[in-house]
Amino acid sequence: MADERLTPLRQALAALDSGALGAQAFSAAARSQTALLDALPARYREVLLNLLDRLESSALFSEESCSFSQKDLLDSLRLWLDKAEAQLQRG
Repeated sequence: MADERLTPLRQALAALDSGALGAQAFSAAARSQTALLDALPARYREVLLNLLDRLESSALFSEESCSFSQKDLLDSLRLWLDKAEAQLQRG
């Protein structure tokens, strides 16, 4: 069963992936999920913030000139969400 606390972030990621939401807006949405981040161990916040910083940096440059692949970052964010969900289910 999916943890509902992750729903807003999953929806925002889907919007980012489809181009309906920009990297800065996604990052702001993710950073605003304080209840979710407080429910997870501190290392999850650290990893997410690192991914968001990289995503924001990648948005400043074209794909070719940036050292961060946006596709890889989106895959990493999906993996983070899956791991966060597993952690929340463990309690």
